[in-house]
Amino acid sequence: MSRKQTSSSLASLRAHIDRIDAQILTLLNRRARLAVRIGRAKHQDGARVYVPERERQIFARLGKLNQGPLSNEAVRAIYREIISASRALEEPIRVAYLGPEATFTHLAAREQFGSQAVFVPVATIPQVFAEVERGQVDYGVVPVENSSEGGVAITLDMFVESRVQIIAEVSLEVRHCLLSRAAQLAQVRRVYAHPQALAQCRRWLTTHLPGVTTEEVASNSHAAVIAAGDRRAAAIASRMAAEHYGLHVLAANIQDQAANFTRFLVLGRETSPGQPTGRDKTSLLLSVRDEVGILYRTLKPFAEHAVNLLRIESRPLKGRPWEYLFFIDVEGHISEERLARALREIEPYCVSVKVLGSYSRWHDPSTAEGLKEK
Repeated sequence: MSRKQTSSSLASLRAHIDRIDAQILTLLNRRARLAVRIGRAKHQDGARVYVPERERQIFARLGKLNQGPLSNEAVRAIYREIISASRALEEPIRVAYLGPEATFTHLAAREQFGSQAVFVPVATIPQVFAEVERGQVDYGVVPVENSSEGGVAITLDMFVESRVQIIAEVSLEVRHCLLSRAAQLAQVRRVYAHPQALAQCRRWLTTHLPGVTTEEVASNSHAAVIAAGDRRAAAIASRMAAEHYGLHVLAANIQDQAANFTRFLVLGRETSPGQPTGRDKTSLLLSVRDEVGILYRTLKPFAEHAVNLLRIESRPLKGRPWEYLFFIDVEGHISEERLARALREIEPYCVSVKVLGSYSRWHDPSTAEGLKEK
């Protein structure tokens, strides 16, 4: 094919794309107008404006319809922004998160709400809870556990007194990078990071930066701020932080475990759980009586009613030495009879039972299973 013929073919293909883009734009605006009408109807009925389980159903349906070549992950990313932009037409959602900007919690918040939400960074996890409770923001995002380092104690402890509810969860693969203004590793004399990040990269640091001092800071983004002001310093943080603070990525994926995930919770003031999706999780906070075998008797009804326990973690009961609270995640929705029966049967063994939320379970959007309904 001659250069002239190739140029003509490209022009024809580009013209075709332009026509498709015009059609897509027309349909997107039509969809947005419908979304605005739905939002107004929700306001009139007093219904929840943000319904994460509905969004998960949309992503699942699109995953089943998707025939490629776009991946399910790409389709989800596109529609996350379409939905976020449509919501913002009426009133942008305000979301507090453990800041500063470019933390992994910030990434998780963007993953859940899209870029058109208003993101409010705060300094501590208790502040995220407080902002949600006071109504200063609509929702909050906090880390709750890491696959290699375990639970985030302060997040769990905050649920004891807080009235907020868990309305969704987000799971992100944590890929740590070493960031610096330095041009090479040999120039680095000190590494700053959040304690969990240092723990997750301990082996890499020992191997590649032996003898270099490490220092704990409040967040990885704060570490990036320090590194941006000191050529001999480096930070462990996300690639997003490198872009945000103008740093070089000296090394990528330096975490010791390849599959390193952090789970985040989305907090809201909803007084009732959302509708069940068929792939749900319920989080509970239990205080049990001080009796021999009490934990066994408390957990037994879950097994008898075929309720799968996904996680159990104990925390000291403040002000009462050697007594504990138990945080439990189970499969199922609070509206399901099997779970309701189990909760009724454990009441005699518990001082208190607190339902922290029923919500749709997170699925990795990068896989076909992550967007598939069951």
